[in-house]
Amino acid sequence: MTIQAIAASSGVQPGTTAGTTAPKPAQTMDSSMFMSLLVTQLKNQDPSAPMDTNQMMSQTVQLSMMEKMTELTTDAKESFSLQMRSAAAQIIGHNVSYALADGTKGSGVASSVSFAAGTPTVAVGGVNVPLDSISGMTATSSPAA
Repeated sequence: MTIQAIAASSGVQPGTTAGTTAPKPAQTMDSSMFMSLLVTQLKNQDPSAPMDTNQMMSQTVQLSMMEKMTELTTDAKESFSLQMRSAAAQIIGHNVSYALADGTKGSGVASSVSFAAGTPTVAVGGVNVPLDSISGMTATSSPAA
C-alpha cells in the first residue's frame, strides 16, 4: 500500500471563504467515536499480525466503564439540582440573611423562589438572591397569642 503526500493548502477549509473562520471541532470522546476508531482499527489491521484479543477486550471494558461513569455523573448532577430546589423551597417564609457577590448584605423574609436560572433564586424583600449567597436562616417569630 502506498501513501501519498498531502500538498500544503491555502489554509481555507472547504465550504468557507478566506475571510471566515472554520468552527472548531468538538473535542469530546464518546462511545460512538470509540466504536468508530475500533472498527477502523479492525478494518486496517495487518492480517499476518491481528489485534490481540486481550487488548480488544481491555478497550471494550474501558468503553463500558466510561459510559457508566458518564451516567453516574449525569445522575449526580440531577440529584444535586433536585436537592437545591428542595432546599430553596423550604426557605420560603423564613428569615434569611445574605451576602451578594458585589458585597451587598441584607436580610428579610423569603417570599418566593425562582428556578428559571441554573441556581435557584430566592426573593427576599424585593431582591432576588441566588441560593448559594444565603448565609443564614432563622424561623419567623409568630405573634404572641
